[in-house]
Amino acid sequence: MGKIVSFTNKKGGVGKTTTVINMAAYCADFGKKVLLIDLDSQGNATTGLGFSKSALKKSVYSVLIEGEKASQNILPTQVPLLDIMPANVDLTGAEVDIVYKRSREQILKNALAEIKDKYDYIFIDCPPSLGLLTVNAWVASDSVIIPLQSEYYAMEGVSQLMNTISLVKQHLNPKLLIEGVVITMYDGRAVVSRQIAAEIKKFFKNRLFEIIIPRNVRLSEAPSHGKPILLYDPKCVGARAYKALTEEFLSRQ
Repeated sequence: MGKIVSFTNKKGGVGKTTTVINMAAYCADFGKKVLLIDLDSQGNATTGLGFSKSALKKSVYSVLIEGEKASQNILPTQVPLLDIMPANVDLTGAEVDIVYKRSREQILKNALAEIKDKYDYIFIDCPPSLGLLTVNAWVASDSVIIPLQSEYYAMEGVSQLMNTISLVKQHLNPKLLIEGVVITMYDGRAVVSRQIAAEIKKFFKNRLFEIIIPRNVRLSEAPSHGKPILLYDPKCVGARAYKALTEEFLSRQ
């Protein structure tokens, strides 16, 4: 049975989508069957894997709002063993549309029951908010990974994020765990980066992944070419970091 992991942070621009794309790609490269679900209306995971949002008919919106089967809205990617349930332009209105649905927090969980056994891992790229789409992801998930940027405002809002996860765990999904926290966009030359990383370590302790993701130009270039770093530049420092992070993740399972 596949493990479902949500990648989440209420702040945007923290490397969340970069992390989910590249960990999914490396999991597949290590022989795991992986599905990436793009639940963010910006659709960056979709474009980051080479798809055009405006051209797509299949999407997670069709599953959540129109009641289509999950299996009918999955596409293969250019990485063997990695599939995607993409986002298209319709997802922008999903947060409002889902309000009127029955058992609205359980829609994604119920939809994934059909396909969960077909994958080793299902990774969900959550929107940078604590709305109903994110709650749907958490209710469907076994665990959560939180990417945190090593910059001044990184810890701002983390307590609210943790409190909301606790509420979902208490009322909607008792098995939900925090898989771990990933420090991203780390610049070892900057004193503030080192200070914030130390604060994050002090706060999260053993929940923190040991591998830290550095700032890397090649990582930021890869999405504009529609490729994970594994295909764009597998020898760069960012690729080596995400490969090592994925190995650490898999070793914990």
